[in-house]
Amino acid sequence: MSRENIELLENGLKNFNIDVNDTMLEKFEKYREILVEYNKNMNLTGITEQREVYIKHFLDSVAIFKDGYIMDGLSVIDVGTGAGFPGIPYKICNPTIKLTLLDSLNKRINFLKEVCTNIGFDDVEFVHGRAEDFGQNEDFREKFDIATARAVANLPVLLELCIPFVKVGGFFICLKGPNAENEVEEAKNAMDVLDVKLVENIEVSLPDEELKHRILVFKKIKETPGKYPRKAGKLSKKPL
Repeated sequence: MSRENIELLENGLKNFNIDVNDTMLEKFEKYREILVEYNKNMNLTGITEQREVYIKHFLDSVAIFKDGYIMDGLSVIDVGTGAGFPGIPYKICNPTIKLTLLDSLNKRINFLKEVCTNIGFDDVEFVHGRAEDFGQNEDFREKFDIATARAVANLPVLLELCIPFVKVGGFFICLKGPNAENEVEEAKNAMDVLDVKLVENIEVSLPDEELKHRILVFKKIKETPGKYPRKAGKLSKKPL
């Protein structure tokens, strides 16, 4: 374990207004170790080197902390969480959040359970299924303060998948690449139909990274019309 990389992670977290301690850094490194081990047998990530994981997965995930949205005790659902980004890094940085991880592949759910067990989180909810189905489930629909997603789908589709989970007045936090501006243009109809407003478009600078990442923050203004999200076929073939 490189001391230089640990310091890079520590300083990066501090730059995002996160109160860093040794336990937090240990949890991140344990997470990376399990990720690398599981990645030998299943396709979780193409990034496994310590410094790269710290920058491209961990720091990229928690950049939103600088803007004050991830507050104590909030309920957060990470939709299509994959290898657990950004949901598990959120939880490492603020253990008080009530985290739900949703993914359609059971092998990934098993990996996420292994990570959370090993880093000491026994209050995370794991949901195996599709967002299209659980967005219509009354136990999950409009139950969360925040929904988040990273690298899941184009923005019009992503809004339809994620907004139904959010309470009125809550937020959808979307992690995107440098093409975010174009996606926002494409998503204007979806924003109207789903009664959401783009409240922040945040540029994220990461160490060693030339490409600028963006965080899009949407506020939910009204209840989502009952027909959304539509079934997977309709949703993907005819985005809003």
